[in-house]
Amino acid sequence: MTLPTDRRQLLFLLAGGRPGGNTEALARHAAAHLPEDASTTWLHLDDSPLPAFRDDRHTDGAARTPTGGELALLEATLACTDLVIASPVYWGGLAAPAKLYLDHVVGWVRLPGVDLRARMRERTLWGVGVLNGPGLADAQPMVDMLESAADYLDMRFGGVLLGNGDRPGEVLADAPALERAERFFAGASAEPV
Repeated sequence: MTLPTDRRQLLFLLAGGRPGGNTEALARHAAAHLPEDASTTWLHLDDSPLPAFRDDRHTDGAARTPTGGELALLEATLACTDLVIASPVYWGGLAAPAKLYLDHVVGWVRLPGVDLRARMRERTLWGVGVLNGPGLADAQPMVDMLESAADYLDMRFGGVLLGNGDRPGEVLADAPALERAERFFAGASAEPV
C-alpha cells in the first residue's frame, strides 16, 4: 500500500469512554482547522474492541494473525500519514483502550510481510488529551508514553494537545486549549501544548 504524497490522511483513534466527550470535542476542533485537502478517519476504539494482548515475542510460536476489528485497525494504521491518539488523561496516562492499541502495535511489528516500522517511518504520531484540573504537567506520563511509541515505530512525534474539562462540553470553555488546537496540526512540536 502506498500513500499519496500530496495530501495528509489523519487517523483519529478515540479512546474515551464517552462518545462525544471532551477529548473527542478537542480533537474535532483541532481537525476543523486542517487544510482542506487533508482527509480524516475517526475510529472509536470501543466500537471494535481489541482482544487481550498476549506478548508472544519470546516464544517459539508464530505471531498471531490479526482478524476482525484488530485487522481493520492495523489496515487503518497503515493507511494514514498522521496517527492521532485521542485519549482522556487518566492517572496521568492513556485510557485503557489506547494503551491496549499500543500493546497490539508491538505484536504487529513482528507480523511477517507487514514491515510496520518501515511503513510508519516519516509519518507523525500526535496525541490529544483532556484532564480535569489546571495542572497540564499531570499529563506528562501520557506525553512520555506517546513519545516512546513514536520512537519505537521510527515515527516523528508531533506533540500532545492538552485541554481541561470534566463534565461533557467543558473543554469548549477552555479558550487557551481551543486556540492551541487551531494551530496544533500545522507543525510538529515535541512539547505538549
